[in-house]
Amino acid sequence: MAGKAYVITSGKGGVGKTTLTANLGAALALLGKKVCVIDTDIGLKNLDIVMGLENRIVFDLVDVIENKCRAKQALIKHKKAEGLYLMPASQTRSKDSVEPSQMKVLIKKLKSEEQFDYILIDSPAGIERGFDNAIAGADDALVVTTSEVSAIRDADRVIGLLQAAEIYEPKLIINRLALDMVRMGKMMDERDIIDILSISLLGIVPEDENVIPSTNIGDLLVLNLTDSKAAGAFKRIARRLEGEKIPISPWGESEGIIARLLRAFKFRKNEKSNEKEEEDV
Repeated sequence: MAGKAYVITSGKGGVGKTTLTANLGAALALLGKKVCVIDTDIGLKNLDIVMGLENRIVFDLVDVIENKCRAKQALIKHKKAEGLYLMPASQTRSKDSVEPSQMKVLIKKLKSEEQFDYILIDSPAGIERGFDNAIAGADDALVVTTSEVSAIRDADRVIGLLQAAEIYEPKLIINRLALDMVRMGKMMDERDIIDILSISLLGIVPEDENVIPSTNIGDLLVLNLTDSKAAGAFKRIARRLEGEKIPISPWGESEGIIARLLRAFKFRKNEKSNEKEEEDV
């Protein structure tokens, strides 16, 4: 079975694509898959830092494209996740150093010669040359958004561009969903976002205070904080990519029926209290 390449994109910066790429790659590696994550944000690379591999770079993506080294020489193996490899971006070159046709050739080589099961392509923000490079060799796409209106608008634009590039069925990942704000009606929930974007939902990653400290020190959540909400979400998304039928819930799989009923009762009680306050006013 040939490997599959996914571009992870959003249009808007700051929605968590790089953190998702790194942790999803690690989660797939934990399932026994051989995974390559590629940083295509040439000039502004960050994936190596998030993965704690910035001090091990010898060659990069542009070096491979320009035949200064073989693909194998640019791949950095992660020490804590067997089967996980990074191909870093260059920090000293521009996005124009790579052409979409060259990315297609590279992805094909990684599938055949290096025999990767999954190739995750971390797309830069925006819809310029870097975006074109990132989607060029992709078989499918994962569109990442938060519940912010600007992020959803940009995701909608990207979905149109993906479909124009013949990636017709991208999957949606909603990142950093703040469940308390959803409960209070101060943030759109997953149903609102799906209604706007009209694509299939692959997973929801709840807001998690462990994410920022983890990325700051280059420790991947799925390898080090296995009990965190975000780590659990990344692992479930990996299993869905593998074809497992896992229900999607923003409240987490660990929540039992009693907890869900209590939460629903509390929400309804607060709703009635708000209605009473409005009547009194």
